[in-house]
Amino acid sequence: MKFLIYISDYIIPFVFFLIITTGLSRKTNVYDDFIEGAKEGFKVVYGILPTLIGLMVAVGVLRASGALDLLSNLIKPVTDFIHFPSELVPVALVKMFSSSAATGLVLDIFKQYGPDSYIGRLVSIMMSCTETIFYTMAVYFMVAGVRKSRYTLLGALVATLSGIVASLLIANILF
Repeated sequence: MKFLIYISDYIIPFVFFLIITTGLSRKTNVYDDFIEGAKEGFKVVYGILPTLIGLMVAVGVLRASGALDLLSNLIKPVTDFIHFPSELVPVALVKMFSSSAATGLVLDIFKQYGPDSYIGRLVSIMMSCTETIFYTMAVYFMVAGVRKSRYTLLGALVATLSGIVASLLIANILF
C-alpha cells in the first residue's frame, strides 16, 4: 500500500516533467503552447458557464423548496411496492443534474440513517452506478457543438435506470 502512496505522490510531477521534456526535445515553445491552451480553456468555460449556473440554481431551488421531498412522498406507494426506499428518490433525480448536490443529499441521509445502514449502503452504491446525465451532456455537447442528442439522452436515462436497479439488487444481495 505504501508503494501506491509513493507512486501517487510523484506521478503528477513526473507527467509535467515528461510533457516539458518532450516539448523541449521537439523544439516546441512549451510556455507559449501552455498559454494558448489556457486561453482556449477559458473560452470553453465562458461558453458553458450559463448552462452550469442554470443547472445549479435549478437543483438548489428544487432542494430548498421541498419539491423533491413532496415528489418522494407522492410516489412512496410505488417505491414501497418495488422495495426502493422513497428517501432515495431525490438523490436519484438530483444525481442526473449535479453530482455535488446529490452528494449533499447523501450526506443528509448519512446523518439521518447512518452510513452503515441499509439505506446508507444502498445510496453509496447508487451514487457509483449512476451518472450526471444532464451536466455531462450540457458541458461536452456544447463544447463539441452537438445539437441532436435524442438517442444519447435516451441511452443515458436507460443506463441510469439500469444503474439504480443494479444498485438495488447488489444492496439486497450483500446486505
